[in-house]
Amino acid sequence: MSNNDQNNAPKPPVNRSPKFGSAAIFYVVLIALLLIFSSLMFNNRGGAAEQTTLSDVVEIIENRDYDVTDVDVNGTTVTITYKDLQGSEQTARQNVPYEYVDDLISKLEEYKSEGLIDTYNYTEPIDWTMILNALSIIGLGILAVVIFVNLNRQTKDGNSVFSFGNNRARLTSPNDIKVKFSDVAGSVEEKEELSEVVDFLKFPKKYKELGAKIPKGVLLHGLPGTGKTLLARAVAGEASCPFFYISGSDFVEMLVGVGASRVRSLFSDAKKAAPAVIFIDEIDAVGRKRGAGLGGGQDEREQTLNQILVEMDGFDANTNVIVIAATNRVDVLDPALLRPGRFDRRIMVNPPDVDEREAILKIHAKGKPIASTVSLREVALSTVGFTGADLANLLNEAALLSARRNKKEITPLEINDATFRVMMGPEKNSKRLTDKVKRLTAYHEAGHAVVLRATSDIEKVDRVTIIPAGQAGGFTAYKPVEDLDYYTEKMLLDNIRMSLGGRAAEEIFLGEVSTGAASDLQSCNRIATAMVKRYGLSPKFRNMVFGDENQEVFVGQSFGQVQSYSDSTAYEIDKEVQRIITECYEDTKRILEEKRATVEGLSKRLIEKYKVDGPEFEAIFDAEGDLEKADEMLEQKKAELAEKEAKIKAENEKAEKEAKKAKAAIAEVNEETSDETPEESTQEQKTEE
Repeated sequence: MSNNDQNNAPKPPVNRSPKFGSAAIFYVVLIALLLIFSSLMFNNRGGAAEQTTLSDVVEIIENRDYDVTDVDVNGTTVTITYKDLQGSEQTARQNVPYEYVDDLISKLEEYKSEGLIDTYNYTEPIDWTMILNALSIIGLGILAVVIFVNLNRQTKDGNSVFSFGNNRARLTSPNDIKVKFSDVAGSVEEKEELSEVVDFLKFPKKYKELGAKIPKGVLLHGLPGTGKTLLARAVAGEASCPFFYISGSDFVEMLVGVGASRVRSLFSDAKKAAPAVIFIDEIDAVGRKRGAGLGGGQDEREQTLNQILVEMDGFDANTNVIVIAATNRVDVLDPALLRPGRFDRRIMVNPPDVDEREAILKIHAKGKPIASTVSLREVALSTVGFTGADLANLLNEAALLSARRNKKEITPLEINDATFRVMMGPEKNSKRLTDKVKRLTAYHEAGHAVVLRATSDIEKVDRVTIIPAGQAGGFTAYKPVEDLDYYTEKMLLDNIRMSLGGRAAEEIFLGEVSTGAASDLQSCNRIATAMVKRYGLSPKFRNMVFGDENQEVFVGQSFGQVQSYSDSTAYEIDKEVQRIITECYEDTKRILEEKRATVEGLSKRLIEKYKVDGPEFEAIFDAEGDLEKADEMLEQKKAELAEKEAKIKAENEKAEKEAKKAKAAIAEVNEETSDETPEESTQEQKTEE
C-alpha cells in the first residue's frame, strides 16, 4: 500500500474516556436553579392566599364612617381612596390573590348598586406565576434537548458517557510514529523475529501468493523494562501503519459485557484501518487462566477473554491486522490464548547482555555531557541484570547528581553513585551512627568483602560502605567480570560463603552476633535448598530433583497439590541443607582467620571514611590490611591512571588538529574549484575525457 492509499484510508475514531468538566457542572447547576425557582413560584402562590384575604378590602368599603371616593383595581392590586372621620383623605393599598379577583369585582358591583361607591376602575390582571412556571418548563425542555444533542455529538467522537462499549485504544498515525528498529539497541534476535511481521504488513501479497500465513498474534514476554512496548512501536514504525495501543485493564469495567463490546469495537476499527498493529499491553490483566483461584472466575474478565479468543480466531486470510501483546507473566495466561492460530509466535525479550547494555547506554548518553574518563564499557560490566529502563534511569540519576553538585559534566563518581542509588536506594547520610553500630557494621561488611575476594574469581568488589541505604544498614556491592548464563557448584558454594561472611566476622572479631545477617541467612538457605531440591548438586542426592518447579501460581489450584516425596526424604533433605550451610560457615570462619589483618585494616578504614570503593579495597587486600602501604599503592595507581588519561587526551587533541587541517585543505580545494570559469571547467572535463 502506498503512502497516498494509507492517507486516504478511512481512519477509525479515536475513543477516549468521557470527560465531565465545567460544561457538565454548568448543566447540573442550571437545572437545579430552574427547579428551585419553579418550586419557589408555586410556594409563593400558595403563601399569598394565606397572607391576604378579601375581607381586608371589604371592611374599608362597608364601613359607613368612611367616604370612599375612588376604587382602582389594577390586576391583583386594589387601591382605595377614602376620607376618614376627620375628613382627611387616606389611601389604602391591598394585594388580593389572583383567584379572588373575580369575587372582588362582583362585590364592587354590589357596592356600586348599593351606593357605597360611585364607580371603580378595573384592569385585567396577568398571572405572572403561571407564565414563569410555563417558561421554566419550556426552559427545562430546551435544556434537555441541548444536553441530548451534545451527548449525541460526543458519542460520534467517542467521548460520551454512552460510549462505554466503544474502542478505548489510543490510535497513533503512521506519521506520528518515530520509533524504528535502529532506535532499539540490542534485542538482535527479537528484531529479526519481528522483521518478518513488518515485511508482511508492507508486502502481504508476496506471502499470500506462496500460501504462507503470517502469525496472527505475537506475544512478547520478559522482565519489566526490557523493551517490549518499544519493540511493538518499532514494528508499527517500520511498517508505517496505524498503531492501536491499549492496556489489558482498559477492557474491564464494573458493567458486565463492556469489555467484550470494547474488544469488538477495537478489532472492527483495526480492520477498517488495515494494515494495522494492535498492541495489548499487560494482557495478563484479562488473559488469566479461566476457572483458577478460590473464588472461581470473574465474569466480566472471562467474557472479555472469550471475545478476544473469538476475534483472533475469526480473522480471515485477507485481514492485514497483527496483534502484539506483552506480559511479564506468561505462566498465568489461558492455554486457549497461546494455541496456534491465536498467538502463534512467542518471543522472549531477555535482559541485555554486556554488549547490548553498552549499546543502550550509548543511546541514552546522547545529549548528556559525559566526561572522557567515563567508560561506558565499564558501566555495562558493572550493571549485570539491568534492563534498558534501568540503564536509562541510571544515566538520568547521574545527570541529576551532577547538577546537584554543580558540575558541568557527568564523571565516573556520579555514574557509580547513581548505580548504587538505583540498586539500593538513596544513602541516608543524615542518620547518626553510634560507635558500636559503626564498628559492628564495619566488621560485618568487611567479612563479606574479604570472603568474596578470597573465594570468587568471577566477581570483584565494587564498593563497601557502612552508610545506610534503603533497608540495609550497609552493603557490599560487587560485579561479575563477565555475563554468566549458568552457575557451577563451586560458584554456588562461594556465594553461600560470601553471604555468611558478615555473621562469621561478627562472631570472630566481636564475640557476638546480631540480627543484621537476617537477609544473608535467607539468601544462603535459599541457595542451599535449590542445590539439593532443584539442581541435583548434593552428594547425597546427586542428579535428583524434588518437587514440581512449574507450580501453580493460583492459590485455588495449589491447594490440590501434594508433596511428591515422603516425610523421611524431606527430613534427609533438611539435613543435607543444614550440612551444606554448616560446612560453608566453617570454611568462611577459616578464611577470615587467615585474612584477619585484612579484615582489621578494612574495618578501620570503613569506620574512618564510611565508604571504600573498588580500587581502594583492592589496594587494602593486596597490602594485607596495611593502610599506609595501601595508600601508597593507591596513589601510584592514580598517578598511572592520570598519566594514561593525559596521554589519551594528547592523542585526542592531536587527532582534532589533524582533522581541522584536513578540513581546511578540503575547503581550500573547494574554493579553488568554485573560482574556475565554466569554460575552464568544460575544457578540463574534455581534457580528462
